[in-house]
Amino acid sequence: MSSKMTVENLDLFYGDFQALHNVNLDVKENEILSFIGPSGCGKSTLLKCLNRMNDLVVGCRIDGLVTLDGEDIYQKNYDVNNLRKRVGMVFQQPNPFPMSIYENIAYGPKTHGIKNKTELDEIVENSLKQAAIWDEVKDDLKKSALSISGGQQQRLCIARALAVNPEVILMDEPTSALDPISTGKIEDLAQELKEQYTIVIVTHNMQQASRISDRTAFFLNGVIVEFDDTTKIFTNPKEEKTELYVTGRFG
Repeated sequence: MSSKMTVENLDLFYGDFQALHNVNLDVKENEILSFIGPSGCGKSTLLKCLNRMNDLVVGCRIDGLVTLDGEDIYQKNYDVNNLRKRVGMVFQQPNPFPMSIYENIAYGPKTHGIKNKTELDEIVENSLKQAAIWDEVKDDLKKSALSISGGQQQRLCIARALAVNPEVILMDEPTSALDPISTGKIEDLAQELKEQYTIVIVTHNMQQASRISDRTAFFLNGVIVEFDDTTKIFTNPKEEKTELYVTGRFG
């Protein structure tokens, strides 16, 4: 499998504090890559480097290289709007816009210049189908997105990310606010989506990482301690710290 994204010798600072130290990894096409590790260890920070969400943080400085299809995404004239179209993001808390279900999905395509109603209808339907929520909301598309359940809202947010036709989907603890049934639906969905997309997921839930990801990176204090096939990380880790973490003895 070829690499979709790479991170090389990445250091990240918030002011004087160094949050990430010499991070090196690659993200392969059509895989699910999990970031695991205790709170505050740099997982979400690295995830946000992959679509430059850290640009929005005052005092954040990044050294090193991050590429998408071999191109440096931090080079001066790189189109950040286009980057965030290609590398979509789903957050920890479902965050639908305070508008109808239909308008939530149509919003992205409209901002990218699609105005034709038939085309928008098609994008909305396809995105909701891909996110496994179409059957639940197809008769209520004019209803406020804020009126559906948390699990449905999170799948709606995934549909919204899919509507602009991304190549990579970043998920920052997408199920931490959800009940077990909704969590199961999102996990099943992630495994279906990797047929067409590349997925990077931050999770506190080690069972989730072991169930759905192809490879896993274990973070501790801003450093990648171990990065390998998920099966190896969970059954035969090389590092003692990894073993202690995955067996629940610390963190």
